[in-house]
Amino acid sequence: MRRRPSEKVIIVPGYGMAVAGAQHKVWEMAKLLEGAGVEVSFAIYPVAGRMPGHMNVLLAEAGVPYEKIFDLDEINAEFPQTDVALVIGANDVVNPVARTDKTSPIYGMPILDADKARNCIVIKRGRGAGYSGIENALFYADNTSMLYGSAQQTVADVIGQLKELG
Repeated sequence: MRRRPSEKVIIVPGYGMAVAGAQHKVWEMAKLLEGAGVEVSFAIYPVAGRMPGHMNVLLAEAGVPYEKIFDLDEINAEFPQTDVALVIGANDVVNPVARTDKTSPIYGMPILDADKARNCIVIKRGRGAGYSGIENALFYADNTSMLYGSAQQTVADVIGQLKELG
């Protein structure tokens, strides 16, 4: 049996997705992936966005079913078996130095383990520092590809590409 390029995708929405108002486009993209047989879930950091629960509210507003949304304790073990972690506008909450660099101001902070996926695609406007003011090592990892642009337009472009692929 021929394997699809990606069978399991975890989407990690962050503040950049919220600012861009891209939650509806993200859900549209997720539905297209599911229609192609891809298992899609959402990984939520408890305090991502402007307040605790902000990402949950935005995804619910877009129509994402609650059973597809998982917090970091529920989903972190899934990343190593995931084909693609799609990080949309998140920064510090996926920065692996929180686990590895004792000199980092975020060392010891729980993070979403997006870096442990086979592939990681990060949609951001640039490689700028997050709230902590430090660079994100994930952006430079061998398994990471950066897709630069505003979340709204970039996800719309990805949707167009997915539709072309059929």
